[in-house]
Amino acid sequence: LCSGLDEQVRFFRERPLEGRYPYLWLDAKVEKVRERGGVRSKALVIAQGVHHSGRREIIGIDVGEAETEAFWREFLRSLRTRGLEGVQLAVSDAHEGLKTAIAKVLGCPWQRCTVHFLREMLGHCDKADQPLVSGAIRQIFAAEDAREARERLTVAVAALERTTPKVAHLLEEAEDDLIAYMVFPHEHWPKLRSTNPLERVNREIGRRSDVVGIYPNDAALIRLAGSLLIEQNDEWLVG
Repeated sequence: LCSGLDEQVRFFRERPLEGRYPYLWLDAKVEKVRERGGVRSKALVIAQGVHHSGRREIIGIDVGEAETEAFWREFLRSLRTRGLEGVQLAVSDAHEGLKTAIAKVLGCPWQRCTVHFLREMLGHCDKADQPLVSGAIRQIFAAEDAREARERLTVAVAALERTTPKVAHLLEEAEDDLIAYMVFPHEHWPKLRSTNPLERVNREIGRRSDVVGIYPNDAALIRLAGSLLIEQNDEWLVG
């Protein structure tokens, strides 16, 4: 049974990518894998793209020792080798290694996940200041265009400098990365500003990982995650 699943997953992971994929989401989950001498935390990385025809696809999955720039470069190059092209925007969490790999391999704009950014900013302030910080940042993403968003961001930075200067500095520093999605069609914005399109997939993998606990090896992790991703991909194809 495992051999049959492994063959299906291998074919899925190595299939050619045809056509253009304007949008790409990248995310990683930490999973525990048993190795000789103990248990290690490894990165399960997933790539989801939107084909130029409009359909969503899981286009890549791999397991690495850690989320290093070298690993992300190798992963993205493997997607390019299989035919990935036409990427106009890559969306991910703020990981310097991944951000650098995107620039070097794909050469496209990068969108920082706004959900993770907001959560991170709330962690940099007192509980009493969190409503102010949350409201100021959310107003930026409610703007009608990039010009208005930049104006709102400037106002938010000025307001937050008095109470949460660290948040104000980080917000100002992240300006371009937070609103990169605003040059694309307005109707696409809700999906482009975060890695939420991958959340359902991650939840399903996480639910099963909670049962498994520790995977016996990398192959078992790829087998389970890959089987779930094939199922999800099939749903999108017929949905």
